[in-house]
This record gives sequence, C-alpha cells and structure tokens, in this order.
Amino acid sequence: MKQLKIGIIGSGGIARGAHLPNYQKLEDVQIAALCDASPKALETAGEQFGVPKSRRYADFEKMLSAVKLDGVSICTPNAHHWQPAVAALERGVHVLVEKPIAVNAKEGRAMVRAAKQNERILMVAFCQRFRNDIIYLRRAIEQGALGDIYYGEAVYMRRRGIPGWGVFADKKESGGGPLMDVGVHVLDMALHLMGYPKPVSAFGSTYDHLGTQADLVAGMGAYDPSKFSVEDFGVGLVKFENGATVLLKASWAANIKDDGVDVMLMGTRGGCQTGPLGIFTQQHGGLVDVTPVRLPKTEPYFDEVRAFVEAIRSGGPSPVPGEEGLIATRILDAIYKSGRTGKEQKV
Repeated sequence: MKQLKIGIIGSGGIARGAHLPNYQKLEDVQIAALCDASPKALETAGEQFGVPKSRRYADFEKMLSAVKLDGVSICTPNAHHWQPAVAALERGVHVLVEKPIAVNAKEGRAMVRAAKQNERILMVAFCQRFRNDIIYLRRAIEQGALGDIYYGEAVYMRRRGIPGWGVFADKKESGGGPLMDVGVHVLDMALHLMGYPKPVSAFGSTYDHLGTQADLVAGMGAYDPSKFSVEDFGVGLVKFENGATVLLKASWAANIKDDGVDVMLMGTRGGCQTGPLGIFTQQHGGLVDVTPVRLPKTEPYFDEVRAFVEAIRSGGPSPVPGEEGLIATRILDAIYKSGRTGKEQKV
C-alpha cells in the first residue's frame, strides 16, 4: 500500500488533539510536513509528534511548494481556512478543513470551486457525524422511522463556557462566537439527519450582554472581556424549500440552569433526539419510546481522519462534502445579517 504524505497547516490545540495523533495511528500514513506562523506552536507540535525541523514551515505556500503531499489538514483559525485550502487544492492536494468551512460563504465558495475544478476531495471536519448516536439515527431515518421531517431544534448551550484560549472571541480571526464555534456542529448534525434540505431564508438575533462583563465567572479559563468582539448567544430560525424549519440556539454564556446539547427532530411518523438518545413514535395503538442500547463504539476524531485517508485512497467521494459545509455557512451568514438588520434574510 502506498504511503500517504500528509501536511498539517496550523499546529494548535485541535491539530495536536485531533489530527496529528490520529494520523499517526494509521498505517502507511506519514506526517510529512507541519506549518504554523507561530514559532512556539510549531516547535511544540513538531517536538511532540516527531516532525523534523527540516519539515517545519512558517509559510504554507513554501510548505506546499517544498513537499509533495497527498493531503492536508487545515487547523488554523477560521479566518485562515480558505487561502491555504485553495492553494492546496490547486496543487492537487486533498483537503480536510476544520469546521466551519470558512467565516463566510464567499470564502467557502472559493474552496468548493477549487475542489471541483481540480477534482480533489474537500472534507469539512464535522466530527459529530461520526458519533454512534448520529450514525444510528441517520440509518433509522433513511429507513423511514421519522417519515417526512418538518421541524427540528439544534441546541448547544453553555452557562459559562467562553473559551479562555486561542482567538475564539476575536471576530476578525474567528468570524463569530458560539454560532460559529459550537452552533455549527449541532446545525450540521440536524441538517445531516434531515438529508441537507435546501435553505431559503433565516431570521435571527445575536447578543453580547455577558461576554463583555468584567466580572463574569470564567467557566473555561480566563479571557479578556475588553477584547470580546463576538456574540455570547445567538438564535436563528431557518426555513427550507421543502417547508421544514429548524431552530438553532448556541451560547457560550447564558443565565440558564444547566448546559445542554441536543438535536431534536419531528417527523410525520416519529421524532427523535440526541440528548438523551431516543426515537418517539406510536405502535399498535399506543405511544412508544425507543431507547437504543449497546451501539457500536466510535471514536469521532479518529474515524473522521480515517475516513479522509480512505477517501484519498479510494478516489472519493468526500465523506463530508464541502458543499454541505458551505450550506451551513450560508445559513450562519443569513442569521448574522438578520441580527444586524432585524429582518429575515435570504440564504
């Protein structure tokens, strides 16, 4: 079997926690190059994962020119996804990009276009799709357990969970707050289960009432409230061409009792939720709650990386298509614009 050469662009926490260790678990896969604009981050990751100094780069263009790669993982802040992705794709290199695909649809479209024009895989790292409960529900829905899905809720709420590391709270670098960070995960989960219906419009609001408070209790490490430039809570209602609607809610800071993560769907034959997992329907004249047990174990980060590698070896298709990542970002664009204008926006 041919050894695949993989490059990592961005060597921060998600690279060290999810991408680098899982590539190293796979046979005939070599971490052939590592790139980061931060010398400290580059050295830390390089030493931890045994990447020689000669294969560490401060500039992704130089890395892509110097090393013949089969694929790259892009683990940079959101605002720096599209440029290295397009550069890699134009050189014939397959791309696994961290979520969201980009900070806006314009950049996402450039990435999707480059993948199509160069016939290369563009995979978005929506790792939650590889959870065993999502795999189970997707299979059940495909077999008709819910019938026609007409409503959903995608919720990711933290009482106090503003990230105290990285550039998450910097709008210029991240593009947005919890909607971009964790909201996009549950949005993708809902749309994935629904078969990615075509969105037509969205109405939403964003708030930053808590994140800028100097005395806010820090639940996920200290951050600088004076530099907090994104929303701490966002909500949006999305309408689809088939008549379905999805409510999206995401917070890093909210005065609620408990944190909560859930995807809930309602269909003509049944409904489902992920937290806790269940399918709700009727049988034989009575109401029935189905609680799956002993689902096969999954390792979402590892399974995601393995799926990318297997797609490269087999010639595709992308396990998580860039086109779907683009749809999710188009929806977020519309919600943010609606929050600014107070009006419903086309997607």
